[in-house]
Amino acid sequence: MRRIGLASMAALLLAFGPVPRTPALAQDVDVALVLVSDVSRSIDDEEFALEKDGYASALTSQAVIEAIQGGSAGRIAIAYVEFAGGTEVRTVLDWTTLDGKASAEAFGIRLKAAPRSFWGRTAIGDGVGLAEQLLAETALNPARRVIDVCGDGTSNAGREVTEARDEAVKAGIVVNGLAIVNGHPASWTFAHVQPPGGLANYYRNNVTGGVGSFVLEVHDFASFGEAMTRKLASEIADATPAQLFAGHGKASSAGGPTEAASYRR
Repeated sequence: MRRIGLASMAALLLAFGPVPRTPALAQDVDVALVLVSDVSRSIDDEEFALEKDGYASALTSQAVIEAIQGGSAGRIAIAYVEFAGGTEVRTVLDWTTLDGKASAEAFGIRLKAAPRSFWGRTAIGDGVGLAEQLLAETALNPARRVIDVCGDGTSNAGREVTEARDEAVKAGIVVNGLAIVNGHPASWTFAHVQPPGGLANYYRNNVTGGVGSFVLEVHDFASFGEAMTRKLASEIADATPAQLFAGHGKASSAGGPTEAASYRR
């Protein structure tokens, strides 16, 4: 009887095929966000450390945690990319889901512990290109996709930055920027870090794009964390910094972040 039962079962499997498995559903997140950070040679080790500290403090701030938990899914996905020259771009931290302070703190610890990747020139287009690739390949199901670029100079190597920006925007991705203005640059970097019209204008015209995109500007690396908090909370909540922080006032351009207006909608 046992042999007959097994034979009958085998016959049924041959006739109807194996029982189909229910496919795993992609995890819903309110936003998939790639942090794209400039680590080119115009940023020294002290400034790099201030950047890393700023990211970590912003991610664990009350404003950012409230923005994460206030979304319909109550979680976001985040990845961290560093870039310098055209061949110097790397995913330092791959996709990680954040749903509260504990997961945000863990991500911040990993980010601060990661060694610096490069020291070369400044290929913003390659950084944006890798971020777009990460967003295209993720198995997550984000309601929105955002690339967050921060740096202290113009693109001077690698892929044309406007080409990478336009490709990302065409794919439905929003590209925002944080321009770090160097008030005391070395003579050989002056045109790179202080282009005609200012770095914030350069970012608006060449780096950022998409519905609701914006640029924030800081005048020293010590203000990076405060500006990044405003930026991340706004990106996660799908609002401009002016909307999200209305009534909080703006810090002076002498030290704190100033909002470089001209939002794209």
